[in-house]
Amino acid sequence: MKNPVKAIEVTGTIDARHRLVLDEPLPIEGPARVRVVILVSENTEINEQEWLKTADSNPAFDFLKNPAEDIYAPTDGRPFHDKG
Repeated sequence: MKNPVKAIEVTGTIDARHRLVLDEPLPIEGPARVRVVILVSENTEINEQEWLKTADSNPAFDFLKNPAEDIYAPTDGRPFHDKG
C-alpha cells in the first residue's frame, strides 16, 4: 500500500532561469523529498499586487532594505503632470 500524501497549496513564480520561486516558505520541515504539481493559469498576466508581493519576497532585492539605500524623501523632486 502506498503512503498517503498531504497536499499543500502555495503560490510562486517561474523565473527567467526556469526555476520555481515560492512566495512564502513551506510549512514543513526539511530536508524531505516532495512531489510537485504545477498548475499554470491560462491568463499569463500578473496583476500588480502579485508582482509587488513577488518582488518584495525575492532575495535579489534585499539590498533595498538597507537604510543606506533610502536616500529620497517624499518631498524630493517636483510633481510630474502628463498632458498627453
